[in-house]
Amino acid sequence: MNINWLLLIVGGVFESLFAMSLGKMQQTSGKEMWQWFITFIVCVGLSMFFLYKSMGDPHPIPTGTAYAVWAGIGAVGTVLLGIIVFHEPITFWRMFFLSLLILSIVGLQVTTTHA
Repeated sequence: MNINWLLLIVGGVFESLFAMSLGKMQQTSGKEMWQWFITFIVCVGLSMFFLYKSMGDPHPIPTGTAYAVWAGIGAVGTVLLGIIVFHEPITFWRMFFLSLLILSIVGLQVTTTHA
């Protein structure tokens, strides 16, 4: 795995964290809500930075692939954080479609060629 894919994965993790921060902001108020807002801003910035860097040298990931994988990692991470942090339900169909999403992310990585 080259460095650009690693940067993209890190960016996807920060995407999950910024989505979780939004959920926590909804559940809190006052100072705690503002702390989650700051966490959200930092995670958005880092997520976008790592997405941007993953599309650059030395082995750029095509924009469409990078965005799709970044969003997919964020979606998978957000669902898992929802289950762990917010106690969202674990159902067969949620896990089935989450598995399909993971397979799609892996498929995009495996089939992407570099320019």
